[in-house]
Amino acid sequence: MNFPSEHIERIKELGYTESEARFLYIVAVHSGYFTLSQFRAFTHTGSGKRATSFAQKLLKQGHATVRDYMRRGSIFHLFSMLVYGQIDEDNPTNRKKHSFDFMRARLLLLDFILANPELIYFETEQDKVRFFCEGLGISKDSLPAKVYVAGPQSKPTLRYFVDKFPVFLSSPFFGAPPVVTLSYVDSGFQTLSHFSSHLAAYQRLFHELKSFRFVYIAAKEAYFRKACERFGAMVKSPLPSDESSEILRYFQIRTKWDRHEYVVPVIEDFEFLSDARRRFHGERFEALYQSWAAGTTTDLQLRLEFSQSRQDRSVSFDTFLVKRHGSPLEESVRRGPAKCLEPRGCA
Repeated sequence: MNFPSEHIERIKELGYTESEARFLYIVAVHSGYFTLSQFRAFTHTGSGKRATSFAQKLLKQGHATVRDYMRRGSIFHLFSMLVYGQIDEDNPTNRKKHSFDFMRARLLLLDFILANPELIYFETEQDKVRFFCEGLGISKDSLPAKVYVAGPQSKPTLRYFVDKFPVFLSSPFFGAPPVVTLSYVDSGFQTLSHFSSHLAAYQRLFHELKSFRFVYIAAKEAYFRKACERFGAMVKSPLPSDESSEILRYFQIRTKWDRHEYVVPVIEDFEFLSDARRRFHGERFEALYQSWAAGTTTDLQLRLEFSQSRQDRSVSFDTFLVKRHGSPLEESVRRGPAKCLEPRGCA
């Protein structure tokens, strides 16, 4: 975990100790929400004056608010722009009020970060975009994005990786070189369809990655097997396949459509064209299409390019069981011990 000294010093200038500043940095970058039990876990302290003093300091200075949930405990929301400004965090997402479902997911996310401080995280939206686009040469068109419109007179804003789930470098198994790792945090209140939607939003990025790891983070093992199966069906199984035939068919149908050669509508072709435009969108496919249409790229060259690009692909799916964090939003279900971040199969 990275603690930029300049950011920590700025937070300390607001009246916080070194350990408090480090904890606030993690919360501001990754979650926006925390509990005092998480603060105690980070500082390796028990219940007492230290945590109470930290909470009072936050509330007195107006840097955070506290919410009680059904008299079961308190959740702190770090919302002050004064604190976020100390780390140059310009995304206001963490400063808004959210549902308890969202809050629970953020608390689980923070638990994961605190349990795995040794990982190399891409902390901000800019860090992630820079890594994938500049580091790996992937087009922005392939990144998961969402358009925000503040008002009728304002210009739309395109934001990337808005879910803020951890993206980091880690090894798929002991001794292996680190690979980019993406993740999903299961709040415990959502259905498997939410996980499917998340995977769908990342499909284009998955297709561009030569090798990657995916970690499913949850506080309950109940959905691990189904999540593994869903990942295999939506991501792992389709990825190694040779897509050249579908791309070639897309180019052929698109050419007929652009030349207005359809006298009688062919519903099957139109449905395929609509789906293909979504799947094969971006600078790379557009350049290939123009080259193929001009005769510069042959059918054989196109097939070879996509078949070769899949031969050495490596994809792994793992799970991480978050330990009990003492959150008032925690389900009243007894869970097992915490698990290390290590590969887990579907079995």
